[in-house]
Amino acid sequence: MKTQNSAPTGTARQLLRKAWLLLCITLFSLLFSPATQAARLKEIAAIEGVRSNQLTGFGLIVGLDGTGDSTTQMPYTTQGLSNYLRQLGMTLPVAQLAQLQMKNVAAVLVTAQLPAFARPGQSLDINVSSIGNAKSLKGGTLIATPLKGADGEVYAMAQGNLIVAGAGASAGGSKVTVNHLSVGRIPDGAQVERAVPTALLEGDSISLSLNASDFQTARKVAAAVNQRFGAGMAVALDGRTVQVQAPTSPNERISFIAEMEELPIEASVQSARVIINARTGSIVLNQAVSLGACAIAHGNLSISISSTPSVSQPNAFSSGQTTVTEKASIDIRAEPGKLIQIPAAAQLADVVKALNSLGATPQDLLAILQAIKSAGALNAELEVI
Repeated sequence: MKTQNSAPTGTARQLLRKAWLLLCITLFSLLFSPATQAARLKEIAAIEGVRSNQLTGFGLIVGLDGTGDSTTQMPYTTQGLSNYLRQLGMTLPVAQLAQLQMKNVAAVLVTAQLPAFARPGQSLDINVSSIGNAKSLKGGTLIATPLKGADGEVYAMAQGNLIVAGAGASAGGSKVTVNHLSVGRIPDGAQVERAVPTALLEGDSISLSLNASDFQTARKVAAAVNQRFGAGMAVALDGRTVQVQAPTSPNERISFIAEMEELPIEASVQSARVIINARTGSIVLNQAVSLGACAIAHGNLSISISSTPSVSQPNAFSSGQTTVTEKASIDIRAEPGKLIQIPAAAQLADVVKALNSLGATPQDLLAILQAIKSAGALNAELEVI
């Protein structure tokens, strides 16, 4: 009985090698090719004219347990209460106003954010902050306060019981405070009285404002809109503004905007940037930051000044007087700094590892990064906030 040989022929071997080579190339390209990130249009741009507005107003907190403003140092609290009582039909003589004890009243500033398309009757959250010397706003009630916009018009009315996320106690000259007692919040504490008109439905076009100025992103946004809705629908005016032709009918325009905001936009390569907060010492680096080879030496200089009182006592039965003098001691210490070689780093992880090898504090890194940038070894833009 004859058996057939199952070994592949030469042609089959070549086909298997080609298939294996193609599979390896595909896997290599998937593993080592840069990943492209796609974001929706609504995440990188906003429609011009569709924005929130800031509201503010002067108000009074009443019902405090003796922790309000002092009338001798905060006269506007008395004046504010006088104006409020006058609106209610009560007029007090000047002599009586000076005798009012305002320990249960505090003057505050009320702030709120009026969102786009807000209509009369809708509720807003408000923040309340003391502007006087009130010790605590806990347990107080905000009386009716008009909230005005930048144009001086009243857009909302605020009133309600204040929520203060804090606590405090004092006795015998000691005081303990947890969080801030002079700031509070009232959820749904204001009601919209007037709507802010928007230009969303005006004209035959709308303008998209990018969150960050970038010509590459503006070009990609215009190309994505033209590819979906037709050539000539979108034009990039500059690195931040894209003008789009839109239907004039309100229903069609809203549907057009809703569909346009869901368009995927391929994110551009981000620019290398290092953000430095000089007040807190915080440093943030993005993925595009790279580091060139350099050498760094960093040492610390510390100056210590101490003062010790010295008593000079005169001899017995002498006419001298006892005096106290200060003996000052100044110590200057300069710690040596070693010269450390920093290798070139193309990835963020390598940059972090190189900076950690210095063993410097965040405050020291502020000066080190600026020096590296001046030396041309830091391929990034420094931004101090």
